[in-house]
Amino acid sequence: MPAVLVAGALGLSLSLAACGSSNDDNGGGGGGSKTSEAKVGVILPDTESSVRWETADRPALEAAFKSAGVKYDIQNAQNDADKMAQIADSMIASGVTVLAIVNLDNASGAAIEQKAKEQGVATIDYDRLTLGGSAQYYVSFDNTKVGQLQGEGLQNCLGKDKKANIVFLDGSPDDSNATAFAKGAHTVLDANKNYTKVAEQAVPKWDNKTAGTIFEQMYTQQKGKIDGVLAANDGLGGAAIAILDKNKVAGKVPVTGQDATVEGLQNILAGTQCMSVYKSAKLEAGALAKLAIGLTKGEKGETNGTVKDTEGNRDVPSILLDPVAVTKDNVKAVIDDGGQKAADVCKGFEKQCAAAGIS
Repeated sequence: MPAVLVAGALGLSLSLAACGSSNDDNGGGGGGSKTSEAKVGVILPDTESSVRWETADRPALEAAFKSAGVKYDIQNAQNDADKMAQIADSMIASGVTVLAIVNLDNASGAAIEQKAKEQGVATIDYDRLTLGGSAQYYVSFDNTKVGQLQGEGLQNCLGKDKKANIVFLDGSPDDSNATAFAKGAHTVLDANKNYTKVAEQAVPKWDNKTAGTIFEQMYTQQKGKIDGVLAANDGLGGAAIAILDKNKVAGKVPVTGQDATVEGLQNILAGTQCMSVYKSAKLEAGALAKLAIGLTKGEKGETNGTVKDTEGNRDVPSILLDPVAVTKDNVKAVIDDGGQKAADVCKGFEKQCAAAGIS
């Protein structure tokens, strides 16, 4: 497993050796007049739905663009759709030739992409598909497969033949990825007739505090008779674990996650979370950077599939990467791949890390 992860990431990073037109790594906001020089703009969504955007994606993107010598501007909308629109306007005015966004919702994302299109700027949906949008490409992981891995992980932790009451803490209802995650998980768990879904609710804006409130209500309504939690990411999973801990059953009720965050990996090592899903930011950012750099040169992007935009009724050319299930057995693989630092994961969990072969 570690070798596969590292080889995959290394392969993509090596493929980014293309030459760029400038070594100016303009990583801040950019004003100024339009120029013919290639420049890539990337707008990340927030710092709350997942810590990955600033701790993993930004540094991976910066490294890729610097390696290729391409000018870039990476900013974060801080969960504010108006701010994202303003950033996009500024980037377009500053002369970006390619704009990649992680939308906050479909409507605002589509508006940004339409404006960029009118200005002749190529657009890419990064990680989240903008339904009804006009992005020329989509770069992400196979999100239905993410959900399938979560469903399989929960089934493995519960036991396939055990009667169990399960609940679903889905991601934000305005995030098309959340729909795909839930769909994938349901294909696995709905097929197991030993399992009974006793509750399911989407968590607006992926807000962890709201997730805790929702899960506590589920737990109370079911009088504690919940045997497994399909949580869409590590933040939602951590919120559920906090309520389970409050009721002295953390570690007895399997909980899933996603993103292989520091907290998620620590919970896995501690035995309170049964699994997560690792989506290498190095791989995803590398794929985005390679595509964007090619587009700045007028090249056609190489894709490996399409994803249906159900609102726009079109098939979007896509680069879809393979996610990896993470359990206690392969937490080390995430660290070996550079997904997290051992020092961060092992702080306060030294014994668990030693047992997992992490140093």
